[in-house]
Amino acid sequence: MKYYIIAGEASGDLHGANLMKALVKQDLNAEFRFWGGDLMQDVSNSLVKHYRDLAFMGFLEVIMNLRTIAKNLTFCKKDIEAYNPDVIIFIDYPGFNLRIAKWAKQKGFKTHYYISPQIWAWKENRINAIKRDIDEMYVILPFEKKFYEEKHNFPVHFVGHPLIDAIVNRNQVDEYEFRASHELTEKPIIALLPGSRKQEIRKMLSTMLSIVNDFKDYQFVIAGAPSQDYHFYQEFITNHNIHFVSNRTYDLLSVSTAALVTSGTATLETALFKVPEVVCYKGSWLSYQIGKRLVKHIKYISLVNLIMDKEVVTELIQGDFNTKNLKHELSKILDTFERTKFFINYYELEKTLGGKGASDKVAKLIYESLT
Repeated sequence: MKYYIIAGEASGDLHGANLMKALVKQDLNAEFRFWGGDLMQDVSNSLVKHYRDLAFMGFLEVIMNLRTIAKNLTFCKKDIEAYNPDVIIFIDYPGFNLRIAKWAKQKGFKTHYYISPQIWAWKENRINAIKRDIDEMYVILPFEKKFYEEKHNFPVHFVGHPLIDAIVNRNQVDEYEFRASHELTEKPIIALLPGSRKQEIRKMLSTMLSIVNDFKDYQFVIAGAPSQDYHFYQEFITNHNIHFVSNRTYDLLSVSTAALVTSGTATLETALFKVPEVVCYKGSWLSYQIGKRLVKHIKYISLVNLIMDKEVVTELIQGDFNTKNLKHELSKILDTFERTKFFINYYELEKTLGGKGASDKVAKLIYESLT
């Protein structure tokens, strides 16, 4: 079978790579063409476009890049027609993928969507496009199945969360080697996960680093995104207690005592590593004001709290994300009693997510639907 896969972000690259590996086990003749990143390219050397050239953050950035986005859409359609796949697999990235799906359905291509757009949070009217243009939907959050089937009468497959597999199946890190190779001391580590895009990192990292001198018994380690090089981060490394690790976030989390994490998939990854965290978010004033009005009334922004439907991790959003609050919240999660509560909640979270095997389940369902 010929599979055309579109992933537009770092998390999509991870899940796309694991799905491709699982598809190869189901389909010995599997061929791929895809939009994604380095991890997917490690599976198959047929990358069309890298996600670093696709990801635009915030309303203003999208508006400023409308011409580029339009060119990418046109190119993608032509590329799909030339490849003529047996199925197109969309991975999250809804602004782009739903536009391609509408065209693809009209052209008669089979359309499968892995990792649902978060229409339960905002743009719920996208359900109309999904019901019209998507043949099969694979959801990874337990409450999404109820949302689709009971509220919108659209059957979906709940397959569990692929992050569990990505974390369980990774190579274990040698902590001594890891610390030595990155010139880290024996001090406990506070991991800093400021995001993956330049605009996002600039907003988050300065505030995260503003508390370094208040925690001299710890060392702060920036998790460098694979889409950014070291030179970009250099301006932030102004203290001997600030370190940098590039493209080894999972290894870093596996040896960390606590973490400060920009809202997004990384909040869930951190929780699955059982690392107490503070969730942070700050966008431009305009983007935040627009977002506040568009997002439906939901109690939380972090996946951890949304899945558990209670405040497991503290969220510092916009004006609340400041030096004083960050210092207070980090002090709390370093407390022994508070940390015990985290671990109890994190184990419950993992059970709620449905356990291992998401990628294999999706691959089996896709392959069986084509044969």
